[in-house]
Amino acid sequence: MNATPFWLAGRPATGDEELTVTHPYDGRVVGTAAVPTPEQVEEAVAAAHAVRREAAALPLHVRADALTHVSRRLAERSEEIARLITGENGKPLLWARGEVTRAVATFRFAAEEARRWSGTTQRLDTDPGAVGRMAYIARVPRGPVLGISPFNFPLNLAAHKIAPAIAVGTPIVLKPAPATPLSALLLGELLAETDLPEGMFSVLTVPNDRAGGLVEDPRLPIVSFTGSVPVGWSIRDQVPRKHVTLELGGNGAAVVLPDADLDWAASRIGLFSNYQAGQSCIAVQRVYVDRSVYETFLPKLVEAVNGLVTGDPWDDKTQVGPLVSQDAAERVESWVNEAVEAGAKVLTGGTRDGASYAPTVLADVPADAKVQNLEVFGPVMLVEPVDGVDEAFEKVNASSFGLQAGVFTRDLDLAFRAHRELEVGGVVIGDVPSYRADQMPYGGVKESGVGREGLLYAMTDYTEEKIMVLTGLPL
Repeated sequence: MNATPFWLAGRPATGDEELTVTHPYDGRVVGTAAVPTPEQVEEAVAAAHAVRREAAALPLHVRADALTHVSRRLAERSEEIARLITGENGKPLLWARGEVTRAVATFRFAAEEARRWSGTTQRLDTDPGAVGRMAYIARVPRGPVLGISPFNFPLNLAAHKIAPAIAVGTPIVLKPAPATPLSALLLGELLAETDLPEGMFSVLTVPNDRAGGLVEDPRLPIVSFTGSVPVGWSIRDQVPRKHVTLELGGNGAAVVLPDADLDWAASRIGLFSNYQAGQSCIAVQRVYVDRSVYETFLPKLVEAVNGLVTGDPWDDKTQVGPLVSQDAAERVESWVNEAVEAGAKVLTGGTRDGASYAPTVLADVPADAKVQNLEVFGPVMLVEPVDGVDEAFEKVNASSFGLQAGVFTRDLDLAFRAHRELEVGGVVIGDVPSYRADQMPYGGVKESGVGREGLLYAMTDYTEEKIMVLTGLPL
């Protein structure tokens, strides 16, 4: 099998090693990717550093046209790319197709924001000593970006690193997850079809144990990381003088209040605890239900989970496929077993078959269980009755994470109270915390990270204000 090349300063390249990509569902080899040598990594970083001024001076239409091209090509090759995602990641085609659709939009939104990217002016003659003075304020790139993307959305989360960098005119070196590099390498292929200057982008399939050198390199002053909590915060500690943005994890909570549509809530929670096999940082993990509707809601939730189609990710009807590896499934299994041994009850699921873990609902979970406090990152949720809004919100906030929360209510006052009181980066009213529009600000607080993605918001994170004062103007 010929290895897929990586992208070195906009050119395809191969190194001395290869990594093998296997399909999580059956273990078969779906591809190989070339691995760059240390010398090639150095060449890529040097090229990004060398082109940074040219990149910042690129006309907006050049940036926007490149982003539009990638968006269009993703749409043209959507089914091929969806099948590539399913092959390397194991997510069902249903969700892989959705990811491609989102990536199409991500690049389109970036193109739109690039065309609107402009400076502002501020009159300074508010004091007598500044008569005739005006400030022109532009946002300029902080410098080349190191983007580190995870395995769970191998295409769209890579897009969320690359697209805003191009939009603001800064080079990017992307390091995709070693388990799922093929989607990111395909993005490199599409970017190479544009008129972007050499050095504007590299996609380097560097093993995780070699990523530290990239993180520490002073020529990459921005690090944009999406992944695990320990790795993310260790990066921030490693390079305290760099601008580091972290989109880490969560154990997303959904609150079901008495005025909610219980059928809708059960169907949405059941699905979005288990989509991506639970491997989403905003998957539903904790469910708090008002005690007055708990006994009515619980069988609806279990029925919704039992109704999910599990199995072969290549089947168009499959909703829940395997986790990314058998090791991941075994870890989920051990956490559930630990909770059960401590007194939790399995209402449905609780079994493993290779890399697949059955959609699972737990009740009576002890307060100190891993599935209560950490990020399961698997198809497992716990459900618990609460006595009113105060207790529900208190339990949501008791987590060390704070990414997103969902509140099922039709009460507008409660909606604004949730927005005010819940310690999360985003509150979704009338739906699960798993909702994300790619153009909205997205990120968390507490252990869930720092900074925001979403095209305009990432563009702001990648840049800083630079001011020019004009003097002697007849204002």
